[in-house]
Amino acid sequence: MRFSVFFLFFCTAVFAQVDYPKDYFSSPLDIPMQLSGNFGELRPNHFHAGFDLRTQQKEGLKVYAVADGYVSRIKISTFGNGKTIYINHPNGYTSVYGHLKMANGEIENYIKKTHYKEQSFEIEMFFKPDEMIVKKGEVIAFSGNTGASEGPHLHFEFRDSNSEFIINPMLFGFNKFLKDTKKPTVSGVYVYPLDSKTTVNHSKRPLLLNVSLQKDGTYLSDKVVANGTIGFGISAYDSDDVSFNNNGVYKVQSFYNGKQNFGYEFNTYSFDDMRYINALIDYSRYKKMQQRVQKLFMKNPYNLSIIQADENKGVLQVTPNLASLYRIEVSDFFGNKKTIAIPVQYDLLSTTISPEPVQSNYFVKANKDSNFALANMSVFFPAGTFYEDFDLNFDVKNDTLFLHDDTVPAHTNFTVSIEDTKSTEAQREKMFIGRIEGKKVNYNPTYRKDSVFNTKVKILGKYALVADTIAPKISMTVPVEGKWISEQKTIKLSIYDDVSGIKSYNGYLNGKWVLFEYDNKTRKLIHYFSDGIVAEGANDLKVVVIDNVGNSTTFETRFFRSQKK
Repeated sequence: MRFSVFFLFFCTAVFAQVDYPKDYFSSPLDIPMQLSGNFGELRPNHFHAGFDLRTQQKEGLKVYAVADGYVSRIKISTFGNGKTIYINHPNGYTSVYGHLKMANGEIENYIKKTHYKEQSFEIEMFFKPDEMIVKKGEVIAFSGNTGASEGPHLHFEFRDSNSEFIINPMLFGFNKFLKDTKKPTVSGVYVYPLDSKTTVNHSKRPLLLNVSLQKDGTYLSDKVVANGTIGFGISAYDSDDVSFNNNGVYKVQSFYNGKQNFGYEFNTYSFDDMRYINALIDYSRYKKMQQRVQKLFMKNPYNLSIIQADENKGVLQVTPNLASLYRIEVSDFFGNKKTIAIPVQYDLLSTTISPEPVQSNYFVKANKDSNFALANMSVFFPAGTFYEDFDLNFDVKNDTLFLHDDTVPAHTNFTVSIEDTKSTEAQREKMFIGRIEGKKVNYNPTYRKDSVFNTKVKILGKYALVADTIAPKISMTVPVEGKWISEQKTIKLSIYDDVSGIKSYNGYLNGKWVLFEYDNKTRKLIHYFSDGIVAEGANDLKVVVIDNVGNSTTFETRFFRSQKK
């Protein structure tokens, strides 16, 4: 534990010493900067890695290289950041541009050639320093809505080129593109009893505290009366003067009787830190109520590099004969700060609110391997799968594995195994282990040895063997069979598989492979005739779609097109 605490303080100190260049990089867009998401913002299973820049609710805005450098990597994906360009700069940093509609000029030409060379829409390319040089202010791409984007915007971030640590763009002077005179908002302050013996304000459950504004602009909470170990948490967000939405907070610090005991600020962190968001927040509350409460304590230590913690990791031991004061400070990058004071007093109180009941028949120790089996189903949790010990509900009913529920977060993969002795070999070829959510089945990559199916997952819940014998569906919203479509610039199809999901898709024009771009959000395939594959006159189109267990559907049609103007 001493090593962990030292490491947390050490990492933060090292990061704080870096002198980032403030005037080296320009804005990637030529419109006023507005944020729809900021650095460190709390997202599902990760902290946000950069800025989400508004693009006026449309696609196609010019995206500029923020400094001289070379394109070091291009990734085209149907998920994540979609179409993404990475530029390495001579000063040791990398800028990243995501959710692009398309690249520009020679970059786009190279991407298109690679699609056809690899005969795949999803590709990844890496470049040497002398292969694709760009200049500051050069148009490298056009903004879009590709990947997991929920609307048109540009995802933009900075990384250290060597360590791959992600860095807050504000540290590079991007605060000059924004105006922020608003203090962060703390929408809720919570107190947690941290063991079975502790009662807080007559409760053995977490409580929301009332706070009131004071004359000096700070806030004062109702008194907390407790008799054991407690911790605090906050629900908070930040906004600026120009972006008109709620983003994440930059810095949180807590003090107990004047001594700092817990805190973090979003300057830089690694991709290995990302999933620790599920340890930082009250994950159970988030899953039940969609509220992200940031805990200002670690019940068990975890190595999230941004945290500064004392030897007690933010946990308070409330003792008799000591009037105590707990203070929370929440700040944005511009120095606007919200302060909340919480009086803490020791007293033995009766319990009027009992602990929340937990249905369980097993116990999991987070730091030890655990294996549980019933009937033909089993689960193996390696040591370190979970952040804390917990009571596990494990059962098998009606060919379904009931593996607790998704109110306890897993940090790493665990293995679910199911043996099937009823099906034939041919039937097993079409089966996988699925996670069941109501009527929805979530596909998991499944490997099989003889009659035993295995999958590695990170989510607790219900699991069962699922058979998929239904082929994917392919359709055209506007049929083209036998028609002249000379005025169309594209041809579009819808593809869908409602059990195991789409694994691959390939299109062919007159027997030649052609690029179809796939938008997972709309389930649309689109081919651009500007690729130059379409023939004058009659064209035979064939599209083949295969799902994750090998079911295949082939769609064929003939259309006519003239390229003559």
